[in-house]
Amino acid sequence: MHVLLLKEPREGGSGPDPYIKELASRGHKATLIPVLSFTFVSLNTLSDKLFQPEQHGGLIFTSPRAVEAVKMCLEDDERTEQWNKDIKDKWNAKSIYVVGKATAALGEDTNILPLLFPCGSIKREVLPTALRENGVPLDTLMVYQTAQHPDLEKNLKNHFTEQGVPASIAFFSPSGVKFCLETVRRLSGEQLKQIKFAAIGPTTADAMTAEGLSVSCSADKPTAEHLATGIAKALQ
Repeated sequence: MHVLLLKEPREGGSGPDPYIKELASRGHKATLIPVLSFTFVSLNTLSDKLFQPEQHGGLIFTSPRAVEAVKMCLEDDERTEQWNKDIKDKWNAKSIYVVGKATAALGEDTNILPLLFPCGSIKREVLPTALRENGVPLDTLMVYQTAQHPDLEKNLKNHFTEQGVPASIAFFSPSGVKFCLETVRRLSGEQLKQIKFAAIGPTTADAMTAEGLSVSCSADKPTAEHLATGIAKALQ
């Protein structure tokens, strides 16, 4: 059966997207349509902060784009040389947090410098609120803006015209739900109720439910294997 994945292409690397590969191994053909576009901003400010590690107690990353923004700040040869010479070791001596279990340790030490948090224009307030409630200072800096992919509606229309209504559609973010759902509803028509809608995780599933969609499956973990397993079961 055919599955439509409303997500951005694989981050770096080569070869097939892991979600397409996992679904293929379960007998389903998947197509990927990018939903979001990103514009990087405030990189000069981010660069200044990165080269003053003594001003912060650590770094928090909640998205690949934030990591990419940091890499972009180091592209200049002189900056790279300075970074490798002494700045990188100063950051390595601090705590670097990513979304997951590591964030739970943040509340253990309230006598710390602010944590530098490069983030996007669409961010949930759960993490900043939790840190604030535990007395952890946060230096939030928006380093990229998220918007609808300029070709999204055209790509969706072409896909439905050429492939028909998919058996399953997977959403990967609340933003994806926001930007895609109206077009998906219009193109699906009366067949909308036949589609098995899948979510990469609980936050996305909540956004889908809030829009009146019936969520057939939500991945136990946000990985290609877990989502493909859930979709395959829903399509049985």
